[in-house]
Amino acid sequence: MAFKSRYPHVYSPLEIRGVTFKNRLWQAPPGCFFAADEHGFVTDRFVEYFRQYARGGVACCTVGNCTIDISESCDEPGQLEVSDPRCVQPLKLFTEMCSAYGCQASLEITHNGKDIRYDELGHAPYSVSSFITPAERNLAARAGREPQPTIEMTKEHIHETVRKFARAASFCKQAGMKICMVHGAHGNLIPQFASPYYNRRTDEYGGSLENRARFAIEVLDAVREAVGEDFVIEYRISAEEYHPKQMHFDETLEFIELIRDRIDILHISNGLHDLYGEIEYLRYLLPYFTLPQNLNVEFAAAVKKRFPDLPVAVVGAIKDVAAAEKIIAAGKADIVAMNRALHADYDMPRKYAEGKEWQHMPCLRCSMCFRMASPHTAKLCSVNPMWGRFAQYPDGFLPKAPEKKKVAVIGGGPGGIEAMKWLLQRGHDVTLFEKSRHLGGHVRVGVAAPFKADLLEYLHYMEDFAANCGGKVLLGTEATPEMLREGDYDAIIAAIGADPVIPDIPGAALPHVHWAPDADSGLVPCGNRVVIIGGNTVGTEVAASLAMRGRQVTLIKRSDDSALAFQITKKDLIQMAEEHGAERICGLRPVEIRTDCVVAEHIATGERIELPCDTVLFATGMKPRHAEAMRFAGCCPETSFFIIGDAVRSGDVRDAVFQAFEVARAI
Repeated sequence: MAFKSRYPHVYSPLEIRGVTFKNRLWQAPPGCFFAADEHGFVTDRFVEYFRQYARGGVACCTVGNCTIDISESCDEPGQLEVSDPRCVQPLKLFTEMCSAYGCQASLEITHNGKDIRYDELGHAPYSVSSFITPAERNLAARAGREPQPTIEMTKEHIHETVRKFARAASFCKQAGMKICMVHGAHGNLIPQFASPYYNRRTDEYGGSLENRARFAIEVLDAVREAVGEDFVIEYRISAEEYHPKQMHFDETLEFIELIRDRIDILHISNGLHDLYGEIEYLRYLLPYFTLPQNLNVEFAAAVKKRFPDLPVAVVGAIKDVAAAEKIIAAGKADIVAMNRALHADYDMPRKYAEGKEWQHMPCLRCSMCFRMASPHTAKLCSVNPMWGRFAQYPDGFLPKAPEKKKVAVIGGGPGGIEAMKWLLQRGHDVTLFEKSRHLGGHVRVGVAAPFKADLLEYLHYMEDFAANCGGKVLLGTEATPEMLREGDYDAIIAAIGADPVIPDIPGAALPHVHWAPDADSGLVPCGNRVVIIGGNTVGTEVAASLAMRGRQVTLIKRSDDSALAFQITKKDLIQMAEEHGAERICGLRPVEIRTDCVVAEHIATGERIELPCDTVLFATGMKPRHAEAMRFAGCCPETSFFIIGDAVRSGDVRDAVFQAFEVARAI
């Protein structure tokens, strides 16, 4: 078969049990908090949400966390349930929509076992054995009640649960689906049975691995009997659970040996889903930017080597089609699944197939989208403000403006680039002014650390987009009010950023004192013994980055770390810094900077200490260039002048992107 694109392995069709998948790109199963109506059935909104991905070109759309019994396994609002025969007819709407785009529809069918909250059920959850989870201890303490142990499932309950899995799969087939995924990963009920930590049974379901795998085998056998031979069974597994007492990869390989003949695709994931207890294991199933990209690929490669005839899908921080091509071409997997990367750009498969890679918006792995569609979260994806707006923009594009206008954008950071993008989509004539010789704004000085590969990719996206989009980009050109008045612009967007805040303390103007990102990126000299003042995200990132490159780093901050309980990324950065020798001291404020040290004072006691150093770096926030931006206010019709991004209020990429989108769609 001849391929037009540069990615022949990715776009090669795959046939399993007579079911054709048009390429090797899967949408990995997202939870979908708004998916269902009050009965747990598919809604029109659900169908339109997944249309984004089916239209974008994936071969399979998989809906995550679909419960086989919502009465005892419910851990998301609006969760899809697949236990009532009335679910079938609404499910057909989802299947038919996917089919219209040549995409297979699939559900991840699951029972969460121990991870259902007591207050959701009104009683303790069911599991393989009776035990008190760390999550239950935390939740009970928060609610002021005694922690409740899980209820050990009887054999009758086990057999009934097996039948529920089979019934759910049969409903998928009745709805026209040709594939479903059995969820055996992330510490849900099936892996709770497989777990040497949670499974404390002494009957035929406990003890040896063969016994602990019995429940999974019975589920898979029952599912096959229910769906027949012309239906694809995909099984999701955590290759490594990381918990010291849980399943590890060597045992996972033995487990796969026991189920391999009962499945058609093995989907390799990682980690444990535990939002309220041992949250540190969540990072592996939702790898943030602090973890490597392509996190699970070597696990998949080892599985593929051991079981060469078993089709293997892999998920986990795989960012784009080019990465997927390398993985499949190397024989490390047969299928690549993505979730967050498709939130960032659900049209990614189409863009790469059409040779429009420069349009691709890379995921930052910030995991803002983990709070998918929560009613309390307005900004869901940091780089794609169109994501989730399927009701407003069913085709994924802003409509053309009724009148073409001449628009100036001042500043080539994220806000400026995104404003230009959406303005061009509206059909306007756009000129972007950037006073430096390079695009990127503060992003450019934030990509030096080895763990900032995702942000570096975003910088490259901004550069590639600006070079190919058709807008006029003037680098090394500082916009002036006179220049813009002469240009006779219909609208102006000022996205000129912010300046670092340098606290007014003695010695702050000494030549060895700098803004932390400037030192990290090499714009200013940085010695070997560094004190960083400010312990929020920027300071912590720079501390980790410099420590990884051999500097002696001491970071001081005023507050303690009590607010970090659920900030996985920040905790990872702190751990990374400390593993490389950085010292972090809370409860200190700087009172003087000298040529060879920083004098700091303990806030609680007033005691002063000297911290020796040859470089002092500030990470104490940013001050918007609002007054500078206001110089352009009279250079166009007054109601068509806008200030966005850090020039309004210091924020992150997400803030700039969303403000740019909102302004551009109004011009």
